[in-house]
Amino acid sequence: MGHFRKAIISTGILLLLAMPVAAPAAAATFDGEWNVQIVSTNTACGSGATVSIGINNGQVASTSGLMKASGRVADAGNISVTLTSGMKRAKGFGRLTGTSGSGTWRGALCTGTWTAQRI
Repeated sequence: MGHFRKAIISTGILLLLAMPVAAPAAAATFDGEWNVQIVSTNTACGSGATVSIGINNGQVASTSGLMKASGRVADAGNISVTLTSGMKRAKGFGRLTGTSGSGTWRGALCTGTWTAQRI
């Protein structure tokens, strides 16, 4: 009975150790540099902008000193991002595929859409 219990515990530990390794490998499908075109639905909020973001192991990071990007890409390509520039902050949600993506964003006073292309 003791040997059987040790085998079950050992198997459970091995499965738990394997889980963190599998998740980043799938999220890594979206790794690389992306150009993101941001468009506002309200003309008072500006005509839009293009920003570059980097993704590494499913984690979003900024590639510009003027804007900070942070967030996460799930294995299926669902993405949530926060962009911060000074006091301004916007949250974006959407989906990436192998080479492109799209979604929506919302700031304090403005909303809009975004599209992305892998560089």
